[in-house]
Amino acid sequence: MADSDSEKPLRKITEAFKELAATVNSQTVNMEVAPFSKACSLVSPLFGCLGIAFKFAELDYVAKVHDLAEASKSIATLHALIDRDIEGNSVRKPGSHSRNLLRVKRGLDMVRVLFEQIIATDGNSLKCPASTAYAQVFAPHHGWAIRTAVAAGMYALPTKAQLLKKLNEDEASARIQMQSYVIASAAVILYIDKLFHSKDLGIDW
Repeated sequence: MADSDSEKPLRKITEAFKELAATVNSQTVNMEVAPFSKACSLVSPLFGCLGIAFKFAELDYVAKVHDLAEASKSIATLHALIDRDIEGNSVRKPGSHSRNLLRVKRGLDMVRVLFEQIIATDGNSLKCPASTAYAQVFAPHHGWAIRTAVAAGMYALPTKAQLLKKLNEDEASARIQMQSYVIASAAVILYIDKLFHSKDLGIDW
């Protein structure tokens, strides 16, 4: 029986990021905002699957992906998106497309590290994988209050088995899809980092 896309969210995510990575690896075209924001929107449900610990990330991520999707109606590429903010002297202003792009990129990176850790960790608990992903990607940019709330929420994480059930995958199939996302998203994340660095904007803000 064929799997429908709606029943296999992890596979939809993986396929979308493989396509983005192919664009990056071709080195012939600039990444367009529309397919990027569409791929990122597919990741949103993952944050919801992680429960209260990542509720802040889900709300923030969804809002910023929506902003990029709206921007795609008038801005073709990620290069052009950042250039427009540079021209308007608004790159670091709250709500700017460039700032939102950087925040979305961190969300993608958090999921990448989470998947890496799930693949590398035995057992049914997601606490160590999720804690590592948060500490590596988000914690350096968060104040004490958010870090404390996230630490408390880690005790309400689903088990790995519960997460896989929500994603409609068994452990073997999930491992394949997660590894594919790790590889594909790494290329996309590096592309965005290089884009910010090429314009002397940095990424640690």
